[in-house]
Parts: sequence; C-alpha cells; structure tokens
Amino acid sequence: MTSSAKKTVLTVFMLVKTLPEWLALPVDERFRLLAEHVEPILKAHADEVTMRFYDIEFYSARVTDIWVWDAKSHHAYELVVEALRETPFWDRYFQIVEILPGVENAYADNYEREALSAA
Repeated sequence: MTSSAKKTVLTVFMLVKTLPEWLALPVDERFRLLAEHVEPILKAHADEVTMRFYDIEFYSARVTDIWVWDAKSHHAYELVVEALRETPFWDRYFQIVEILPGVENAYADNYEREALSAA
C-alpha cells in the first residue's frame, strides 16, 4: 500500500519554545489553561486534525517541545493554526520557532512505488 491510501494528507512538525510566562505559572494553572484554550480547538477539529506533543527540552536548548499535527487536508490544518493564533499559547506562552510541513512518503507516491519500511 502506498502512502496515498492513508488518510493523512499533511504532517506538520511545529517546533516551539516554552516562554518564561508559561513556566512561571503553577502546574495546575497550566493544565487549566490548556483545557480552556487548546482542548476546545482540538475537539472542534478532531475529525480532520490530530496532535501529538513531544517534550524535548532535555536534549535541546533551541526548542523545548515539538507539536506534531496530522491533517486530512491543508485547509483543516490552517483552521487549527488560525484558532491557535487567537489564544495566548501562540507567542505568549510558547514561541513558534519553526514550522516544518511534510508529506509522508511522497517520494514513493510520486513514482508509484512502495515506500521503504523497516517493518
């Protein structure tokens, strides 16, 4: 099966850095703010976009986290970003350092070949 058979059209690796204002908040307040601002966005777009969160501050000084977005369309991803930009998580609590969009196994799909796999 080539990757075109998958439902994910776009994967975005969003490299972010935690800002001092976020770190100054008590942990309970951080989770409350996530539930208030981010969770509704994730729920509103759950049919089209999923998100995974990776802590990397143990290994990197430039970024502290990677948010991985899988979207069924470019437009669905754009709607999530527009919603996030209206929250304090965008450039107040976290600096968006870099956004790296990608298409999984596009090289294979473009040549109608099977993707390499270690499985």
